[in-house]
Amino acid sequence: MRTISEQARAVKLLIMDVDGVLTDGRLYYNAQGEESKSFYVQDGLGLRLLQSTGVKLAIISGRADACVEHRARALRIDYYYGGVSNKQEALADLLAKAGVTAAECAFIGDDLIDLPVLTRVGLAVAVPAAPPQVRQHCHYVTGNSGGQGAVRELVELIMQAQGTFDAVVARYLA
Repeated sequence: MRTISEQARAVKLLIMDVDGVLTDGRLYYNAQGEESKSFYVQDGLGLRLLQSTGVKLAIISGRADACVEHRARALRIDYYYGGVSNKQEALADLLAKAGVTAAECAFIGDDLIDLPVLTRVGLAVAVPAAPPQVRQHCHYVTGNSGGQGAVRELVELIMQAQGTFDAVVARYLA
């Protein structure tokens, strides 16, 4: 059986769910019914740093909303799938477009709808709030919660395994 570090070393594409992963899972609505979400800024910087090492980024979310599309554009996410009812089909399309295998992907999710992807990728990751039925199918459960650094934790794990983390940190110390 491969170690987490070996699995992370192979990652060429990081795929993320949104609600409960990039956010804390709470949905905010104003009086007009418009939705807003809160994103963790350190997750965003981590994603940009990971991308600078050549790892591609993707979102596969069961919900489609404008604020997530805006965040995906701001972070220059390479592939965005919003409003997806069948995440397995989205994964198959994504693999073809990105030119990678499932074994070269990491996915971070938090709920049952994520299982079709979690059970197929090389590095399956859950946040602590994920139900036991999800966590049992994952290689790694983050210490940080969704929307509070879980994605950054995974990014750093991947970068450390790939030997790129120290060089990125050194750029800020120069």
